[in-house]
Amino acid sequence: MTLPPEPRPPVHVVVPEGIDDPRRPSGGNVYDRRVVEELVALGRTVHEHAVPGGWPHPDRAALAALARVLDAVPDGAVVLVDGLVASPSPVVLVPRSGRLRLVVLLHMPLGDARERAVVSAAHAVVTPSRWARRRVVQQHGVPAGAVHVAVPGIDPAPAATGSRAGGRLLCVAAVVPDKGHDVLVEALGRLGRSRWRCRLVGATDLDPAYVAWLRTRVRAAGLGGRVLFTGPLTRHRLGMVASASDLVVTASRRESYGMAVAEALARGLPVVATDVGGLPEAVGQAPDGSRPGLLVPPDDPGALADGLARWLGDAGLRDRLRRAARRRGEDLGT
Repeated sequence: MTLPPEPRPPVHVVVPEGIDDPRRPSGGNVYDRRVVEELVALGRTVHEHAVPGGWPHPDRAALAALARVLDAVPDGAVVLVDGLVASPSPVVLVPRSGRLRLVVLLHMPLGDARERAVVSAAHAVVTPSRWARRRVVQQHGVPAGAVHVAVPGIDPAPAATGSRAGGRLLCVAAVVPDKGHDVLVEALGRLGRSRWRCRLVGATDLDPAYVAWLRTRVRAAGLGGRVLFTGPLTRHRLGMVASASDLVVTASRRESYGMAVAEALARGLPVVATDVGGLPEAVGQAPDGSRPGLLVPPDDPGALADGLARWLGDAGLRDRLRRAARRRGEDLGT
């Protein structure tokens, strides 16, 4: 008689409270949600624990809540902890690392001493890009065999039609300093008489002072009718906006991968992106080696303006990048 296989143990997934909040979408939140969904699809039992607190800046109450969650998990259980919760919490995680099989899902390595203590005590680390993996290995001295890359995939999407002039620009990112919207606004102000319009899709309530200052910069540059702050959009609505766009732009100062870039390429949309962190990986190359966009240095409004001016002023370049984007999109994983 053949015995049925023993059930695999459940996975406990610890995430910051509010990962499904439509007012504050992020690539990390989407990634966490899909990790849970895909583990379930693979037949694993998943227990999700949403921990309240101002992650990644927890107070005592947040750390106490995390401790209560972990103390309720049985000995030897696999516990996958989101990096926003894990990195600032060595006081909670390190003492429990001998009892639990801790795995840290590190979206953006910070490189500080608290994070080093956590990843050094963990059984494994998961990162979204090869760049992030190298950073964890080099900065924290974690053995390379303990750090694994799980690249964000993309869902199939209808191809964007694209306009002849190419002036429908889209930036998808929370409006915070790390995302470089100030650099983007300054670059847009240097484009002269070029015909374009840029939608900034993303949460505007995370750093109100920065957003207010940025709106002032937009008005001072005379771009009030051309730079549009939409706030966050549902994924369905964002898909509609992306389908009607020509180019996705990101001026990020740091980025572990760049899911907005990958999702743009899935629609055949070229990108202009900063050459920082994991963004070059997300941009990648089409199977024939052609690049589906332009990479520019971070924190350089002039270089970004030059890249955008090339896109807007050269129909042949637009055609080449669109072809490369379509081929790259077909090559991305699910």
